[in-house]
Amino acid sequence: MRPSFWLIPLLTAMLACAGTVRAERPNVVFILSDDHRYDFMSCVESCPDFLTTPNMDRIAREGAHFRNAFVSTSLCSPSRASILTGRYMHNHRVVDNQRAVPEGTQFFPQHLQAAGYRTGFVGKWHMGHDDDAPRPGFDHWASFPGQGVYQDPTLNINGRRQAFKGYTTDVLTDVALDWLAQQQDAAEPFMLYLSYKAVHYPFEPAPRHRLRYEDEAIDYPETMANTERNYRTQPRWVLDRRYSIHGIDHMETGAFDKDPVPDFDDLYHRYCETVHGLDENIGRVLEALESDQMLDNTIVIYMGDNGFHLGEHGFYDKRDAFETSIRVPMLAMAPGRIRPGTKIDQLVQNIDIAPTVLDLCGVPITEAMQFDGRSMQPLWQAESNIQPPWRDHILYEYHWEWNFPATPTTLAIRTDRYKYVYYHGAWDRDSFYDLQTDPIERHNLIDVPAYQEQIAQLRSQLFAELEASGGLNLPMRTPMGERLDQRKRP
Repeated sequence: MRPSFWLIPLLTAMLACAGTVRAERPNVVFILSDDHRYDFMSCVESCPDFLTTPNMDRIAREGAHFRNAFVSTSLCSPSRASILTGRYMHNHRVVDNQRAVPEGTQFFPQHLQAAGYRTGFVGKWHMGHDDDAPRPGFDHWASFPGQGVYQDPTLNINGRRQAFKGYTTDVLTDVALDWLAQQQDAAEPFMLYLSYKAVHYPFEPAPRHRLRYEDEAIDYPETMANTERNYRTQPRWVLDRRYSIHGIDHMETGAFDKDPVPDFDDLYHRYCETVHGLDENIGRVLEALESDQMLDNTIVIYMGDNGFHLGEHGFYDKRDAFETSIRVPMLAMAPGRIRPGTKIDQLVQNIDIAPTVLDLCGVPITEAMQFDGRSMQPLWQAESNIQPPWRDHILYEYHWEWNFPATPTTLAIRTDRYKYVYYHGAWDRDSFYDLQTDPIERHNLIDVPAYQEQIAQLRSQLFAELEASGGLNLPMRTPMGERLDQRKRP
């Protein structure tokens, strides 16, 4: 029976509403890299002149660049757990790279699954160490144990292992694009979590990119020099670390056979070449979404799991609370939702990813996530002259590891100007930096009388917030076995 004419406008409106509902449930592609520091993208002014990352630049140009993005722990497994749970390390309890995820832990893809999303994981998981078995929350799973390899990986694909030939970054993209192609005509929205091994140390670029930057001059960091000026006010462990594992003078001596490293120039050039190959594969994902006409209803988020020193303070690694360790790249592109060229300067962290994705997808944010992270959506929705309520500081925590003893247990609080760092154990002094006058953190002002009020306030705030959220209940370790409650604090 044909509908009455008066029903036609109503049916048209209903169909339009249905289309609107579909558009409000966007697809999500979350891309995670490893050891990619915040300033090695060519859209950042301080990036090395020779490094090119046109696809990351495209996301920043057509979407949003979070210019003050940080991790809550600068280490692979704890950072990844914070991304997936929206919680600080002291709450999700994945405190190092060996620790398995505690039973009952919930990841944001599980909530998307329950809301009707099809979810896929491809790449490096690295929680539970050598276990590559499928994890909760994903309809499709393709991963490898531990750190994986850069060449010819074997992937566990939905419980069955399959060997691949080729450069791992390329292979992971191939597998991800195969899964994306299957989502093209599906009625339900999807979420792809694409987690690259690149650019994890030891850096290995794709064969086609090796030596691409070999002859480029390196602008060595000012704090790399072994001078009295660089170390006069720093804690003693900072100087000691340059001679031990993860220090550039250890690199020259090759003192540890288990961790052989190249000379510094080679390390630097290979890092840049590996970043370039990562960017190339991000471009392949964008092109596939565009050619399959899915980009217009897809939110693409890119970030690194932690930063990485390349000579700063005499280091190559992460773990500590210096800027090049805790700052990461973060970009987001969503046509029709994020204005092109949006620049966001608020302090955001990896704990904000889970609540942001749930918020974007119309899925309720759990109470646990609300306690630590928060949705970043208001930051790009706000008018340029209106600042939405947001945090004015971040917290940072890292626990000493017996197998990497050169870096102490570290707790820190950072505002837009100041950073106070507490070192747990028998260390000679804590740290305090004025990032406005000393952005390279050369001068530790912990003993300067003029800053004692700010130091006391930040120290008190750091411990009060950690205590309120259960952050002082973990048995923090030091080389001497001292517990946190054995050292005087507010």
